[in-house]
Amino acid sequence: MALSVSTVTFAEFEKIDIRAGRVIRAEPSPKARKKAFRLWLDFGELGIKQSSAQITRRYSCEKLVGRMVLAVVNFPPKQIADFISEVLVLGAVNGDDDVVLVAPDCEVPVGTRVQ
Repeated sequence: MALSVSTVTFAEFEKIDIRAGRVIRAEPSPKARKKAFRLWLDFGELGIKQSSAQITRRYSCEKLVGRMVLAVVNFPPKQIADFISEVLVLGAVNGDDDVVLVAPDCEVPVGTRVQ
């Protein structure tokens, strides 16, 4: 049975600001309800942004630092336990708590917009 997917217009899609960023710091988030990491990401001219990411099954803090990822940078900040998450790091959910990060397949300047 095919899954029903709602549609959006291209104008609606253009409102979502997805950018390439580089993880510059990562640490466990001990107060989060579900296992998560606190990430600090460099988005170039947009500056350093924070994100809480439930990506602990597949990644370690050490392997995240230096990694390029894609993130939505124009959602409102959200409090996750004792941490303010400013951007949403994108990933494909491959099962229970198994998130595979979405990233450019080659180096691009930090802050590059996805179109």
